Amino acid sequence: MWRFIGFRTLQAIPVIFVVITVTFFLVRAAPGGPFDDEKAVSPQVQAALEAQYRLDLPMHEQYFAYLADLLRGDMGPSFNYPGRSVDELIFQGLPITAELGFYALLVAVGIGVLSGVIASLRPNTVQDYVPMSLAMIGICMPSFLLGPLMVLVFGIWLDWLPVSGWDQSSGDKVLPSITLGAMYAAYIARLSRSGMLEVMSQDYLRTARAKGLPERVVVIKHALRAGLLPVISYLGPAFAGLLSGSFVVETIFQIPGLGRFYVQAAFNRDYTMILGTTTFLATLIVVFNLLSDFLAAWLNPRLRYQFQKGK
Repeated sequence: MWRFIGFRTLQAIPVIFVVITVTFFLVRAAPGGPFDDEKAVSPQVQAALEAQYRLDLPMHEQYFAYLADLLRGDMGPSFNYPGRSVDELIFQGLPITAELGFYALLVAVGIGVLSGVIASLRPNTVQDYVPMSLAMIGICMPSFLLGPLMVLVFGIWLDWLPVSGWDQSSGDKVLPSITLGAMYAAYIARLSRSGMLEVMSQDYLRTARAKGLPERVVVIKHALRAGLLPVISYLGPAFAGLLSGSFVVETIFQIPGLGRFYVQAAFNRDYTMILGTTTFLATLIVVFNLLSDFLAAWLNPRLRYQFQKGK
């Protein structure tokens, strides 16, 4: 097991390095600069600004200086927020974004697993077609379309829930969480159905039924652990995707999370903020992918055996 963990961790390091490198040079290659919107200043002031943020150095020196700072845990100062570091801004907005992602994950897992298991119990019937059709709609409907529809129906027409803000009441978390988690619930529903269908035909479940065990016990006690392995493998990248994909939802519902800084950084060419946020989110995605792999290997020893055999 430890060999598997070490090998997968070593594989993740080059991925993060490539993301940092590609993002650095793409940001620098984009038209415009961080000081283009400033009022006309003297060449001396412009030179001082560039020297302060090391923009006067050759590109390769900027790159290696940024990597050196990053290894020390310093993502640099923000261009758009003078006097504040990127680390400070990220950890200011992260708790709200993480809370939104957690609620959305609860929505996705609760609705997705329940729908997938129900559909798998009676395949190719109405009980199967209805939840899977809804799952397909959820996959095809992006959050920037679902969010305004939720606001229109539940916030304006029915006036049941608030449509903006965060921490004003428990109700202001409902619409953003459902909007963000709906698409992932659809994917989890399909994964749950396919995993359960594969497991339900196994010999050991036929043996359990032959012993006279109720179907409820067969499904909950014996089938769920193996049937939900695809879902467990998906949870890591799903939660990371919820964090990185919450920017649109935060904009729709005016939530003061990490997405606000990222969107503003993109508009203002805040190089360090774009780099820091992208690096941070990429690291989260890699870490959660690793955790899901480790959990899947722990639940399914065949994965560890295949790795040891080099398959």
